[in-house]
Amino acid sequence: MNVVNTLTEELRRLLAGNTLYTDYLPRWQFLLESYLGGEEYRQGNHLNRYALETEAEYRARLRSTPLDNHCASIVQVYNSFMFREEPKRDFSNNGASFELEMFLRDADLDGRSLNAFMKEVSTWSSVFGHCWIIVSKPNIGAATLAEEQAAGIRPYLSLLTPMVVLDWRWEREPNGRLALSYIRYLEDVTGDLRTVKVWDKTSITTTVLNTRAGNIESETVEPNQLGIVPAVCVYNGRSIVKGFGVSDITDIADQQKFIYNATSEIDQSIRLDSHPSLVKTPETQAGVGAGAIIHMPENMDPGLKPYVLDFGGADTQNILAAINKSVDVIDKIANTGSVRGTISRQLSGVAMETEFQLLNARLSEKADNLELAEEQMWTIWFRYQGEIWMGSIDYPGSFNVRDASSEIQQLAIAKNTATDPLVIREIDKAVLEWLGVDDDILESPEEEQQEQQEEAEEIEGSTDIFEPHVMIDPRTGERKITQTQQEHLELAAQGWVHEEDLD
Repeated sequence: MNVVNTLTEELRRLLAGNTLYTDYLPRWQFLLESYLGGEEYRQGNHLNRYALETEAEYRARLRSTPLDNHCASIVQVYNSFMFREEPKRDFSNNGASFELEMFLRDADLDGRSLNAFMKEVSTWSSVFGHCWIIVSKPNIGAATLAEEQAAGIRPYLSLLTPMVVLDWRWEREPNGRLALSYIRYLEDVTGDLRTVKVWDKTSITTTVLNTRAGNIESETVEPNQLGIVPAVCVYNGRSIVKGFGVSDITDIADQQKFIYNATSEIDQSIRLDSHPSLVKTPETQAGVGAGAIIHMPENMDPGLKPYVLDFGGADTQNILAAINKSVDVIDKIANTGSVRGTISRQLSGVAMETEFQLLNARLSEKADNLELAEEQMWTIWFRYQGEIWMGSIDYPGSFNVRDASSEIQQLAIAKNTATDPLVIREIDKAVLEWLGVDDDILESPEEEQQEQQEEAEEIEGSTDIFEPHVMIDPRTGERKITQTQQEHLELAAQGWVHEEDLD
């Protein structure tokens, strides 16, 4: 009995998270459900319950209320801009290798390329505020790198959300740098089995737990060949807590929940307006639907006659106005008002340009954090290979989020009102830039005038220096003295040649 209690206590210790994990887990669960939507959001019971509402009525209301998923929309908009261009990676200082080429094609041993893997990293860091990348390499006991290459062993990546990272510790190194010294996370869940992995600077412990039996199925301990914890914390936006980031949707999820409840209120208002409640005694028999007949007892008190209960709730137009206001707030929080707008908004050019600049700054910060995380990941990857990372990573730092149609329309208006040829030429250059056409095809008035003048001078100069000379028809031997350049060209076209050319 004591052994069972000891194993159960050990199991609870391995599956338990630290204080920060316990405090943030409910919020992370809410953010996950808000991003996924669908059945996950419905099972989260995010509708407010009515007083005296039964469980069956509440479940029916959950099934009939649709979700307008703004959280997923915002994250998709961000990723569409950030990964429009692929990041540039330079490995010239480290050299190419077969392992590196395979890693770029299949980063997680699940068929995903490194670019696809980093896009998923960006997604989950946007949802939770941060996520973790584990750089692993199987240890088969190979003595040399050649033996590992022969066995097809190479480093690979694993993506961890904060919901599975149970515990972690940071230590201050002698040089003042904070380094991760310990991490414990839930690696796999299969039925009643839980696989918990623990990394520290000296060892790697893998424990398989059986939650039904309450015991430890197996435990494996192997040395940590790197001497460091190969985990990288990828921040969406840094917070004041080490190892925690700022989510893109943390405030948007609350607005989305309000819209979800307001949508349910609209559904209930329509139902009550279309099908008002009938108040009657138990003895009264009433049908349903149009033209229904109500049977009352003959001796019923006149004060107990059935009547319809009128609905006096809020007007649906007021609820819709509140929903539209919440959508505007979401766009302001995410700086996506002009990007996600489906109708024309009354925004000035300055306001739109300012919003684009704010969105560009947000995306640039996210790209910088991804770039930093990938540099740390490559440092660990090449350390596994016995090399020092000397390459460079460059994520796009600026994102073209300008309103093309609006700017081209403004340029067309400006061109119609301009009179200066130089101004018209600059407008044409701006239009060609939008169309992706090289503006070298345009010539300024000064350039055109200079070319015409040079051509005239060339003709005039060629006339002044022309000397009369003899040309011969090689077919007949006829000779003629040409007096002008024009006459010379006409004879040359007919086959006449110079006397020295005939010799």
